[in-house]
Amino acid sequence: MGSRASHIALANAYDGISTVVADLNDSDLQRPTRCRGWLVADLLFHVLCDAQRALVALASPAGGPATVDSVSYWHSFPGGDGSARHAWWARRSAAAFDRPSGVVRLWADTAPAAARAAGKADPAGFVTTQGHVLRVADLLDTFTTEAVVHHLDLVLDLPDAPAPGPAATRVAVATVDALLGGAVTRLDGWNDHDYLLRATGRLPLGEPERRTLGEYAARFPVLG
Repeated sequence: MGSRASHIALANAYDGISTVVADLNDSDLQRPTRCRGWLVADLLFHVLCDAQRALVALASPAGGPATVDSVSYWHSFPGGDGSARHAWWARRSAAAFDRPSGVVRLWADTAPAAARAAGKADPAGFVTTQGHVLRVADLLDTFTTEAVVHHLDLVLDLPDAPAPGPAATRVAVATVDALLGGAVTRLDGWNDHDYLLRATGRLPLGEPERRTLGEYAARFPVLG
């Protein structure tokens, strides 16, 4: 993606989540999500941690070259026990707020700050996060992809909530396309969000879909 497009897409992704959670009451913030064991407030806390990490990374310049890009970055997350430990930590951390809406207030302060910092950063520069070195533009695309997928997770039990914005969704789709190797043809009837939910294992492939995809069905999911 172009450098300015990366910044706009991140803002679009974070604005989308803000729109979903801004008017939720404490009861709605305790609705289930697609992430096992996480309520809306728990998942929002997890994405809040991403926004905080974005602020730190954008203030952490590094010398090049990059060690990963916006696609290969995702290969370094094996899941398993580490993911389970993080899920439990996020639940306990979100529960430490006096009320679930406390997470929303902190998100409302942090996410716009991360988007503003992204807009001011040199997209061709290098930064470090989680032991990796990335171009700024690639870093922003990783945050956008995660935000879009988690936006879809958030709205599982919020049927009137808006979907992720188009600029952000394009980044997530491009990431998944690249992770799948570019050889998988999207099936008829899948819109962008259907595709992302299946490519990340949120929705299973049915037997007719597996037959149509053939050998490529084994590549699903590409993100957890």
